Amino acid sequence: MELKDLQKYIRTLALLEETGSPVISYYLNCERGELENRLKLTEQSNLLRRLYPGQAGHEFEAAMNEIESYVDSELLPGTKGVAVFSRAGAEQFFLPLQFQVPLPNWIAANSTPNIYHLIELKDTYHRYVVMISTEESARILEVSLGAITEELWRERPELRKRVGREWTKEHYQNHRRERTNQFVREKIKILERLMRAGGHTHLILAGSPHLVTRVRRALPIHLEHKLIDTVVTSSNDDISDVVATTLSQFIEQERQESLALVDVLVQELQMGGLAVAGAEASLRALTWGQADVLVLAKEMRDASLREELVRLAEQTQCQIEVVEDSPILMEFGGAGCLLRYALPDEVEETQAVLDL
Repeated sequence: MELKDLQKYIRTLALLEETGSPVISYYLNCERGELENRLKLTEQSNLLRRLYPGQAGHEFEAAMNEIESYVDSELLPGTKGVAVFSRAGAEQFFLPLQFQVPLPNWIAANSTPNIYHLIELKDTYHRYVVMISTEESARILEVSLGAITEELWRERPELRKRVGREWTKEHYQNHRRERTNQFVREKIKILERLMRAGGHTHLILAGSPHLVTRVRRALPIHLEHKLIDTVVTSSNDDISDVVATTLSQFIEQERQESLALVDVLVQELQMGGLAVAGAEASLRALTWGQADVLVLAKEMRDASLREELVRLAEQTQCQIEVVEDSPILMEFGGAGCLLRYALPDEVEETQAVLDL
């Protein structure tokens, strides 16, 4: 699944109209212990059933049966996480999603879907470009939500067989050097086109050390600013292992960028600028359409409040940044917003928060 598809599905879920029938949100981690995880979710679903007597109970049962049937028979090889949203009744709804990255085990039943875990997945994994350069080949990959979604391959011509037949060794070495320079230039041009067309903002270089070094030195300034890190690999490495290595680097970069956004939030609050802190103030800003970015702590414990915040953010097309390990954000109740504009009473409220 590509990022743009996930964004579309999240918005569909955020805008789903409420009815009298419960929506079941079912998240399953398939990476390890899938059977045990499913048994735990079954136990939790049995507890949820007690909350829906009568007709609502029949609808819950029908929605749950559809989820279990799907998980039993439709999971694809390589799936590490699955999210299924199901509602029975007069206005039926069913949306199954599979991912190549894990999801937490979670089940909820409410009048609206539980979308936070999809928001967290989108924010954590997002997308980036990997350029892999070895002596034998080059690959430029787009990685989105932990999976390769676009690939561009260029095989290098074999030169060694010409040594001793029509070229001297010195001729071969000179040609090889020039071919390598040309190889690097060509791949950077392709890289530029791909990143420009896709609107990518993050780049990782991988491959043999000397080629990665040459590519890095040849990067134009605008691509160098998008470079996250470099990873040493060989032509024998499996592509899935290479992607897994780059993924950990990307996740760490995303974590640092999220923490940097908390610093921006704090600076705005200190200056009485375009920011509010706290769940209540954030809800108000989102309701009024003021919020530009919702900054949300991963450790926020009130799941119901968290869902309300992310649903409002999606409905108002507000960016959401999930932050891990930010004590100062937790001091504000785990939520804050950078604003598009301020209302007259907003400055007073901001100052009151800082005076506490």
